[in-house]
Amino acid sequence: MRSRSDGPTLAADYLNALEHQRRLSPATLRNYAHAIHALLNFHGDLKTLEPAQVRRFIAMLHGKGLSPRTLALTLSAWRGFYRWLARHRDFGANPVLGIRAPKAARPLPKALSVESTQQLLSAEKEDSPSTIRDQAMFELLYSSGLRLGELIALNLDDGRLDLRQGEVTVTGKGSKTRTVPVGARAREALAAWMNARRAAPGEKALFVGARGRRISASAVGARLKQWARRRGLHERVHPHMLRHSFASHVLQSSQDLRAVQEMLGHASISTTQVYTHLDYQALAKVYDAAHPRAKKK
Repeated sequence: MRSRSDGPTLAADYLNALEHQRRLSPATLRNYAHAIHALLNFHGDLKTLEPAQVRRFIAMLHGKGLSPRTLALTLSAWRGFYRWLARHRDFGANPVLGIRAPKAARPLPKALSVESTQQLLSAEKEDSPSTIRDQAMFELLYSSGLRLGELIALNLDDGRLDLRQGEVTVTGKGSKTRTVPVGARAREALAAWMNARRAAPGEKALFVGARGRRISASAVGARLKQWARRRGLHERVHPHMLRHSFASHVLQSSQDLRAVQEMLGHASISTTQVYTHLDYQALAKVYDAAHPRAKKK
């Protein structure tokens, strides 16, 4: 009979506790089991594992191509396992505490070019209420850099959208409220939508769907995808891409990082600085195309 300190037995006990006490999903349980079995294969004696060995094992996994995200999840599973061992099996210090996965490269946000944005927002020939609404939504997303959630949360008569002053007030992440400009094209599209809007009784939402109720995030995304396809844009366009495009284009024109930070509602300017990389990429393409010493022979 195996000892209660036997690694596979401890792993089985822990996974059983996760399943029946914390009621984790089957997929999460499989991930935990995979991580813990990998740990046992690397170092079977759980009581003698040292932090330096954990770091070395993570480095080995990273060298095999595991992503930083996967390694972070693996470390999280190991930390939880050792917390349980300390609480229920009298283990000592947790050798995984304080060990972090390698940082993942931060992907640059995808923005449309100015030309592609103009192509996307070109007016439709038909003037059905849904088309007028879509034009207003997409113009506002691009004009003011709104998040999708901020757009669909707007109400008609709460004073937050002021077309006369050309500004909209929204509440974003962290319950932070900001006021941003609304451009002339967006104001025209919004005025047209307000005349065409047909809402269900008592519905306060500015943007409503076919049944007259507040439009859903998925419906906005689906409509934008259709618009992009009809206009011959081959890239995958989603609502947040219009926010990225707003930030990138305003920054390219103004070079005012602080102003863009305020309009986007970013708590830290480091979040906004990612758009300077997009600007640099655009400049680099111009350089490669125009500079005599940059062209390939």
